[in-house]
Amino acid sequence: MPPAADVHCRYAAEWTATKLRWNLTTDATEHAALNDLATACPDQAVTYTPAG
Repeated sequence: MPPAADVHCRYAAEWTATKLRWNLTTDATEHAALNDLATACPDQAVTYTPAG
């Protein structure tokens, strides 16, 4: 995570979008961390275009 707390939600959304775009997997620890961030960032949207 970036040191600046005010960008954590955006960072998490962009990280998630990258994972989704490239169909990348997560392990249980990363999945749980991303879920926790999503819960803490209810107004942050994740948008992506699948690679193809």
